[in-house]
Amino acid sequence: MTDPDVPGGSPTEERVAAHPELSRRALLGAAAAGTAGLVIGGLTGPLLIASPAAAPTEPAVPEPTVHPFFGAHQAGITTPVQDHLFFAAFDMVDGTDRRDLERLLRDWTAGAARLTEGLQVGASGALAGDAELPPDDTGEALDLTPSALTVTIGFGPGLFERNGVDRYGLAAARPPELERLPPFKDDALKASSSGGELGLQVCADDPQVAVHAVRNLARIAAGRAGARWSQAGFGRTSRTTAGQHTPRNLLGFKDGTNNILSDDPDGLDRDVWVARDDGPAWLAGGTYLVLRKIEVLIEDWDQEPLSSQQTIIGRAKGSGAPLSGGHELSAPDFEARVGGALAIDRASHVRLAHPSNNRGRRILRRGYNYVDGHHPDGRLDAGLVFISFQRTPGQFIAIQRALATDRLNEYVRHVGSAIFAVPPGASAGGYIGETLLG
Repeated sequence: MTDPDVPGGSPTEERVAAHPELSRRALLGAAAAGTAGLVIGGLTGPLLIASPAAAPTEPAVPEPTVHPFFGAHQAGITTPVQDHLFFAAFDMVDGTDRRDLERLLRDWTAGAARLTEGLQVGASGALAGDAELPPDDTGEALDLTPSALTVTIGFGPGLFERNGVDRYGLAAARPPELERLPPFKDDALKASSSGGELGLQVCADDPQVAVHAVRNLARIAAGRAGARWSQAGFGRTSRTTAGQHTPRNLLGFKDGTNNILSDDPDGLDRDVWVARDDGPAWLAGGTYLVLRKIEVLIEDWDQEPLSSQQTIIGRAKGSGAPLSGGHELSAPDFEARVGGALAIDRASHVRLAHPSNNRGRRILRRGYNYVDGHHPDGRLDAGLVFISFQRTPGQFIAIQRALATDRLNEYVRHVGSAIFAVPPGASAGGYIGETLLG
């Protein structure tokens, strides 16, 4: 087909006639594409040659999230809550001494610091060591990012004294409040998910990264401490920063709406961090971790009408707003009435857990859902790994006692319990627990 504005043919055809050595197919392709080209020397006019197609643009890869291990406070407390948890409790091996404990904490600190940076736990890693020996690292996280990994280390009551024996010379340093939690109404605790002399709270956005960390830290502990129990969790049930949305628990309700947040330093100092005047001095800047494994009777809960579920919790299931009105973050009005009745039931979870019902006591929550398969009778073994941090265990104890008449108790049972003193963070070159043992 000829160009109507050029007698005798198109400009492209004229170039081909003048320069038969050129590929007519290439020239026609260039002309049809209308692309800008290169000027080839020696030709009577500019020659358009199609530019190579641009390589597909690779999607931008976000920078991996790395939470520094070292600092004034341990990570994993006010750190933005990650999506997955793997908690493990350990007991020191019989026959170990104070030097063994110190070396373990030094080794755990060094290993955890590397893991949170996305490095392998040992210098030679999974591949670079002697092929005839077990590798330093188990290798299942080789191709994964740090995934916002945090490792938080705590000390249980038995570390200071076990059955009346002061194995490590620490009995005098035990905080008076660091003792096994008192029994609560309807407790159904199991030894297989309770207690522990050392606690590792490992959180990450990738469950394999969390498991890899616990697996390798357990290998480091071999011969000095052995695992007592462990629990995986998923789907965080709290938020610790204003930028995080409020998640839902397995009941289907938003959880942790009124949590203490990382951008509330006054609240953290008042309710979370142990002050120097609180004693003992080695715990200043640290906190107390309480863990409760709470099984939810899923099948019973699922048979409750929506209106009943909302009355039990005290919030709207969809928006999370208190039943007194407003939006999710509105303060509950416990005097508000609807049709003459209290909008928020006196035995609702929201009312009984609220600071106004507990002399202003607050705790920092960091919980996760769990599902451990099914019971022999076919019921789902599922619930909440409840974790809280507080300046004193008394805060949790008072709130838990206030929940004795909670209507929610009909649908939950506490099957696991543990408490740990979480020492302050460490500086590079130091180790977690140095304030206690150093």
